[in-house]
Amino acid sequence: MEFQVPNTLAEQIANYLADRVMTGIIRPGERIQEATVAAELRVSRASVKEALYTLERWHLVDITPRKGASATRLDAHHASELYDVYMHLLIMLARRLTERWKVEDRPHLLEAIESVTHRLNAGTPDVAAVVQASFDVMDACCNVVRNPYLTEALANFKPAVSRTYYFCADRYKQDLDSTGMFFGQLTTAVLARDADGAEQRIVEFANHQKALLLAALPDPLKTGA
Repeated sequence: MEFQVPNTLAEQIANYLADRVMTGIIRPGERIQEATVAAELRVSRASVKEALYTLERWHLVDITPRKGASATRLDAHHASELYDVYMHLLIMLARRLTERWKVEDRPHLLEAIESVTHRLNAGTPDVAAVVQASFDVMDACCNVVRNPYLTEALANFKPAVSRTYYFCADRYKQDLDSTGMFFGQLTTAVLARDADGAEQRIVEFANHQKALLLAALPDPLKTGA
C-alpha cells in the first residue's frame, strides 16, 4: 500500500521495505542489514539508512545503536499499545472535526464515506481497498481540521496499522459489516456535532478491531517471547 508519492530515492526504498514488513516478508524482529538492502537494490547505504529512519517514524522498524535496524515486534502486547495510541489520536481528530466542519466541507466528507461504503458493498470486497478508503476518510477529516501536528502523527501510524490488517486479513474480511456500521454511526455523530457520541463509536470500534487482531497474534507473556 502506497502512502505518498515517492519523491526521493530514500522514499522509494522506504516504501519498498515497508511493503515487505507489512506483508510479513520481513518478519517481526528480523534484522534489516543496510549493506544487504543496498546491494539488492543497487543503491547507496546512505539512501538505505535514510529510508530506515523513515520506517522508524512509521513504527515499522526499531533502530538500536550499534545493533542496527530490525522490524518492530507484532505480538499481543505491542499491538495493544499501538491501537490504544492510534485510538486516542482518532478521538482527538473526531472531536476537532465536530467543532470545525463547515457546510462547504460536508460534500467532501460524505464523498469519502461513500467511497468506503462502495467498496464494502462490492461483491467480493478487497480488504486493501477498504483500508485505503478508510485512510482516505481520515485524510479528508484532517484536511478540515487543519492541525498539522495531528495530521503528521496519524500519517505516521498508517503503515503500522495497515500491517495489522495483513496479519488478520481473514478475520477482518469476515467482519466488514462492523466497519460499515462504524462509518455510518460516526458520520451521524459528526454531522450532529456530537463529540461524545463520535468518541464512543471510535472507542467501541477500535477495541473491536484490537480484539480481532489480538486473537490472531501471539501473547509474549504466554509464549515466553
